[in-house]
Amino acid sequence: MKGIEIKQYVKGPGELKVTELPDPTPKDNEYVIKVHSAAANFFDILQVQGKYQNQPPFPWVAGAEFAGEVVATPKNSKSPRYPVGSRVFGAGQGAFATQICTAENVLLPVPKGWSFQDAAGLFVTAPTSYCALVVRAEIKEGDYVLVHAAAGGVGLAAVQVAKAFGAIVIATASTPRKLEIAKSFGADHVVSYNDPEWPNKVKALTPKGRGVDIVYDPVGLVDKSTKCTAWNGRILIVGFAAGSIEKVAMNKVLLKNISLVGIHWGPYAKNEKEMVPVVWNGIMKLVAEGKLRGTEYTDEEFVGLDRVKDALVALGGRGTWGKVVIKVPEEGNSRL
Repeated sequence: MKGIEIKQYVKGPGELKVTELPDPTPKDNEYVIKVHSAAANFFDILQVQGKYQNQPPFPWVAGAEFAGEVVATPKNSKSPRYPVGSRVFGAGQGAFATQICTAENVLLPVPKGWSFQDAAGLFVTAPTSYCALVVRAEIKEGDYVLVHAAAGGVGLAAVQVAKAFGAIVIATASTPRKLEIAKSFGADHVVSYNDPEWPNKVKALTPKGRGVDIVYDPVGLVDKSTKCTAWNGRILIVGFAAGSIEKVAMNKVLLKNISLVGIHWGPYAKNEKEMVPVVWNGIMKLVAEGKLRGTEYTDEEFVGLDRVKDALVALGGRGTWGKVVIKVPEEGNSRL
């Protein structure tokens, strides 16, 4: 197979190279998947530089999210859930390759009518946003929801989930193009968070200027968001894409009865297993109803594993929106 193997850390994703590698050897409980599309994530950039919390021992193949076709089923399963030929998506170490081995518990069927490109970017973003809004914040019809970085992968998922539950969505982003994208995915109002007056502008969009009921924050804008949060509001702490872990003036949280609510989707598989199928069933219901669609970045096309470096550089430059996806042609294609 071909893949992007990491034998030593790189200074940046632009140094990544595609090489010929031995075909992967699956464990007895693993499927072999032919990768058709792989999604890029910020943690992929950190991992190839040795800066992520999970660093595999050398050598290892980069990438995590993928969608593809089952080419071999687990040796220890007489009736596998996904027969050869099944269209699946999931996550596992080594997605930037033509093949990947992974266990059944991190695979799901590609939704009917969805492309591999759309499905490749679903595994991380959708459950994070659904669990945050539905499970943690208990969103309800009529809620005013502020979604920061609304044109990003988790942001566009959050916009769609909030709208599906009957909320009024106020989206923030950094550029006119990103604000346009957020609107196209259902946001009712858009505000640039480059404008220093954005908290006042958000507040003015709510009934009698009372503020928003829920804030979805993957950036690190909690402190400023308290200025436009309503009494009994919930602020979802999703991440710190701005680059630093934020410090918050807690008196603001006290005075408005605000709840600060953390959301870390990955550990649910270990700490609250029963919630995983609940969240995915909810997501697939929205997909079936046409209320959740793929968020593939389409302003530029990335075809072939040799474009992984370009995709990660573009993602790191923060000029992209949605999910940056690399299409992986059949092995033997010169663009691999």
